[in-house]
Amino acid sequence: MMDNPLSGIIDWAWASAALEEECGDCHVVAQRPHGVLFAAIDGLGHGAEAAEAARAAAALLHARAASRVEELVSSCHVALRPTRGAVMSLAALDIRFETIDWCGVGNVETVLFRAAPGPGRPREGLACPGGVVGYRLPATRVTSVPMRPQDVLIMATDGIREDFSDSPDLSGDAQLIADTILARHAKGTDDALVLVARYLGARNE
Repeated sequence: MMDNPLSGIIDWAWASAALEEECGDCHVVAQRPHGVLFAAIDGLGHGAEAAEAARAAAALLHARAASRVEELVSSCHVALRPTRGAVMSLAALDIRFETIDWCGVGNVETVLFRAAPGPGRPREGLACPGGVVGYRLPATRVTSVPMRPQDVLIMATDGIREDFSDSPDLSGDAQLIADTILARHAKGTDDALVLVARYLGARNE
């Protein structure tokens, strides 16, 4: 992998809307050995305190992106104890094996849409136990699923209506997908964030 490991490997984008001046939802896309870490974080409530919690989690994930997913959740739980806490989903793409390891806490919806027919289901959804990172952390379970070229990963905080995943148009680039979901499915009563990543395939170097 070269200096910019994301170039030519993923097409990613995000879109968000804040209920107040500061958005309590944020995202992470960070290089890690042999892949990329994705995360969507929703600080509890909205406003400055929610934003503080979300930023604290994002900073830790950027700093420790190489760690295992379960370790990242545990570390965020400790780091967020002085804050009001957050819910989040994490997904670590390993381009060597074309898999993602993912887990989450709370109601950040995460769906992997398959680009082509093959073994398994046309889409995979991440099941997240209830809880709050920084306050009450449930037993977290990391699972691994294949991610093949042109598959699309979408993470959405609860400011986005759940029906976004019913039949999204995935024909455009990542920014168009994110913007469209936000425009069509944002509730307008909470902070909202959508993170979209299409896996383009590992480069041969």
